[in-house]
Amino acid sequence: MTLGKSSSERSGGDAQRIKLASFLVKGSTNDKTLFIFDEPTTGLNFHDINRLLGAFNALLDKGHSMVVIEHNIDLIKCADHIIDLGPEAGVNGGEIVAEGNLEDIIKNEKSITGNYLSKKRNILIPRKRRSAKNGRFLEILGASGNNLKNVNLKIPIGTFTCVTGVSGSGKSTLVKKIIYPALLNYFRDYSHKPGKFNDISGNLSKIKSVQFIDQNPIGRSSRSNPVTYLKVYDDIRNLYAKIPQSISKGFKSKFFSFNTDGGRCDECKGEGVVKIEMQFMADVELECDICKGKRFKDEITAIKYNGVSID
Repeated sequence: MTLGKSSSERSGGDAQRIKLASFLVKGSTNDKTLFIFDEPTTGLNFHDINRLLGAFNALLDKGHSMVVIEHNIDLIKCADHIIDLGPEAGVNGGEIVAEGNLEDIIKNEKSITGNYLSKKRNILIPRKRRSAKNGRFLEILGASGNNLKNVNLKIPIGTFTCVTGVSGSGKSTLVKKIIYPALLNYFRDYSHKPGKFNDISGNLSKIKSVQFIDQNPIGRSSRSNPVTYLKVYDDIRNLYAKIPQSISKGFKSKFFSFNTDGGRCDECKGEGVVKIEMQFMADVELECDICKGKRFKDEITAIKYNGVSID
């Protein structure tokens, strides 16, 4: 890491290390603290996990307590007490499947986690790998930027290619900053400017489009949800606008949107919560006093379809 590098250019693993370090430093005080970590190994390198365990043990030796939400098998094995939820996800989850030490979890036949810990179940390595269709490749020459040093590579077409390496080695720079925008430019989409590279060639005509999927929320604002994203909300708003009570009061479909002024609460701007900025501490969100979390003005929530209001 260099001091001149902006935080936005840090890799995911670097950001995770910085965040963990800032919390672990707090453990140097004598005040007994309960530390809660939500998947702390995400983005960390393999050797970092042992260092993390060492930091955890140092905190525990000082009398602190620790709750960790985790999938990493090495961290699970080191826990003094394990709580296994499941048995599966969604509607098939929500139960305590097993609880106790490592031995207790392994002995419990109902525990999927226990089955993997005991190696009764494994993720099989494929016996056969796909090869590039008809020898087709995508070739990038001279890719540079951040920690990436003049890289030349070929990506086979028609296969599942994994770009891997320790955090900060240049994976995101290569894929997100160079390959993705370079392909966009090839398809005459100039919305993203690619990083430094000399040439992109190969069987580009065999690729019809490129999509980039990351961990950012799919909606454009914090008010977005699956219904607004799928455009279903447009139909719902139109439905409420056609109710006789709405027509008589002149409420158009936009009045039933929490994204535009008119029917949404003026205090929270349709969020349902008000954010209080705290100096030196994380911001606090409180339920809006005016709409009580409903996100709309009273005259809007008074209009009902089959007894149900827009909120």
